[in-house]
Amino acid sequence: MPEQQPWDDATGSGAISGAGAGGAMDLAVDEGTTLEKTPGGPDGTGPAGKPRSLWSDAWRDLRRNPVFIISALVILFLVVISIWPQLITDQDPLDCDLSKAQEGSQPGHPFGYDGQGCDVYTRTVYGARTSVTVGVCSTLGVSLLGGVLGGLAGFYGGKWDAILSRITDVFFGIPVVLGGLVFLSVVTSSTVWPVIGFIVLLGWPQIARIARGSVITAKQNDYVQAARALGASDSRMMLRHITPNAIAPVIVVATIALGTFISLEATLSYLGVGLKPPAVSWGIDISAASQYVRNAPHMLLWPAGALAITVLAFIMLGDAVRDALDPKLR
Repeated sequence: MPEQQPWDDATGSGAISGAGAGGAMDLAVDEGTTLEKTPGGPDGTGPAGKPRSLWSDAWRDLRRNPVFIISALVILFLVVISIWPQLITDQDPLDCDLSKAQEGSQPGHPFGYDGQGCDVYTRTVYGARTSVTVGVCSTLGVSLLGGVLGGLAGFYGGKWDAILSRITDVFFGIPVVLGGLVFLSVVTSSTVWPVIGFIVLLGWPQIARIARGSVITAKQNDYVQAARALGASDSRMMLRHITPNAIAPVIVVATIALGTFISLEATLSYLGVGLKPPAVSWGIDISAASQYVRNAPHMLLWPAGALAITVLAFIMLGDAVRDALDPKLR
């Protein structure tokens, strides 16, 4: 019988050993084609053979989490009424009638009236705009400032890391409420921007520390070392390799902190140093209703309840995102 040649059997061992680099390349192509056609499963591929990632796994887990769905729906409702409060009320929150002060629920006014004769329902609806604006803008500012400073300190290390660490220690030593009383007591503006600026000023160190630790962990991975060995610039490594793999902890902390910032704004407004009339805020309404709580408890119940539900929704959303993005919990 004639001896079998390597090219007679393309799938035999002779094709691998005899064809050399060409045979190895063909085998690699065959394996790649097989992986592309493999359905989703525990082999690391998703539907249609696409590689699974942390974000795709997290999104799949979030869609199955009832806590995430409920909190997301509540937050979506708050965002909608913050942008278009006219969808659920056609009254002016500053339209007051002293003759109806402290009166309870009436037809067309389900939450009653406050001490100035203003409709509590309308003020509660418009108060959501202030809280959502402060929470979202403060979170964006804190995440941007803290993420950039912490990321740069973790990436370069050395004296920049030491300087940032000492600065964050100083800011961590400032009591938030006391700092707000001092900082905002000299501000006469009734807009939300001084409050947002104060929250960003004192809130960035926490995000900076989280970003610093996450970047230090990410830059030690093999793919970052390979990119460095191939001559990638610092900016390319930060934007293409480190940031996408280090941003998850920052997102989790920022989402939970958003609810904390909303409650902080209400606290400062309650103490009289945050937003000031004629601005509409849940903290202002709670402060005004505290002296009438025995005679007209409805004045305190509705804005305080709206504040509690809003903060709880953001905290629940942050917990759900944390559970989905933490590989240790899988």
